[in-house]
Amino acid sequence: MPAGTRTRIPRTRLRIALTALVTLASAALTAVPSPAAEADAPATGHLTGTLSDGATWIADVPDHWNGTLLLFSHGFGPTVARDAPTDAVRTELLAEGYAMAGSSYDPHGSMWALNSAERDQFATLGAVTAEIGTPRRTLAVGQSMGGLVNAQLARDGGGRIAGALGQCGLVAGGTDLDNYQLDAEYTIARLLLPEQDVKLVRFGTSAQASATADLLTKAVTAAQSTPQGRARVALAAAFLNLPAWSPGKDRPAATDWAGQEEQQYDWFAQGILSFVEGGRYAIEQSVGGNNSWNRGVDYARLLAGSEHASQVRALYRAAGLDLRAELRTLTEGAAITADPAAVSTAQRTSSAGQGLEVPLLDVHTTADNLVPVQQENRFAARVRASGDGALLRQAYVERQGHCAFTTAETVAALHALEHRVTTGRWDDVATPAALQRSATALGLDGAAYVPYRPARLTVGRDCPAYPTGR
Repeated sequence: MPAGTRTRIPRTRLRIALTALVTLASAALTAVPSPAAEADAPATGHLTGTLSDGATWIADVPDHWNGTLLLFSHGFGPTVARDAPTDAVRTELLAEGYAMAGSSYDPHGSMWALNSAERDQFATLGAVTAEIGTPRRTLAVGQSMGGLVNAQLARDGGGRIAGALGQCGLVAGGTDLDNYQLDAEYTIARLLLPEQDVKLVRFGTSAQASATADLLTKAVTAAQSTPQGRARVALAAAFLNLPAWSPGKDRPAATDWAGQEEQQYDWFAQGILSFVEGGRYAIEQSVGGNNSWNRGVDYARLLAGSEHASQVRALYRAAGLDLRAELRTLTEGAAITADPAAVSTAQRTSSAGQGLEVPLLDVHTTADNLVPVQQENRFAARVRASGDGALLRQAYVERQGHCAFTTAETVAALHALEHRVTTGRWDDVATPAALQRSATALGLDGAAYVPYRPARLTVGRDCPAYPTGR
């Protein structure tokens, strides 16, 4: 064709070509979504992310999401993100259509991450919502230390969460925890190691905490070989609010004092003091000092308020020991004081029970060695004092151990909470009988909900009235 020659395409052929081009373009646009459309699509599956303070979060979202998001607060330990109490619970809840999310808390802080946990959980809620869309409702769930975080979310989360489920929660708070543990540690040191200066507070390193745990555990082990030693172990166990029922054994009879002490000793032998001292070190690092004290504590009065007082008195009589004299020795020697700033920080970051904005169902095992069930009594009294008792329900599982719940017990409790959120009424769904029926009907792994009323927590002092100084 000569240069410069223009070819004229007939108008009919041009119309056909253009029509074909438009059809192909339309098909291509339909087959390949635009970036904007992809960004707007709700995400499903396993999701991860990082918050501004370095905390990480994870979420699991089923393909057929029922619209409810569960915000899970994990317990004391490594700051690793978790979104469910157990793998079995996650599997069951995903099958029921729930989405789940949870954060690590700030990885740069202490394992007692209460300085950042509540903030990071709410930030996780925002980050996950941006990925999956706005939930129909969000429910908070928490275990152990995460149960304390969960209670804080129930206190502060109105408008962001609709209800909360706590399990084995450390709801009495960090200062009560450190105070009753100090009473037990001090009793062991004073009565079983009277010639030694045992460091009990203000640990500068984790190694110091471990050394104290080892020293106290060896003292308890040695004491268990004599009647006098066993009586003193029982006294320390009473102050620690330690259950007299250990795994693998039948519950001792109500007046089987020796059998009760033997099972309390089992908890000591399993290393509970390592947990106690390691936890104390982490809390002290988090709150900036020692937030516990025993100066001014009357140990005779303290024992009188314990559910184990009759046991201790009986064992002291059988051992030929003067209980009054030893309690007087403890009272007269009590000289540990708190760091005021640490107490204030713990009250601000590591307490709960000052009120509730949403319904909260707390579930606890009756023989919890790490977070005594008596904490529920202490927490309930504070919630009632705030005027929010109608929002709180508590339920109990007859079992030994910390957070030792079946999948069925957990799911049944969640369903009970959902009833309260949906209807605005508890009705009878949180009663032991109703929870047991609901859990059993799931056909999973059994349940042991029982009527139960926890005793008072054996701890002798309240914030903010505390001795100061060093």
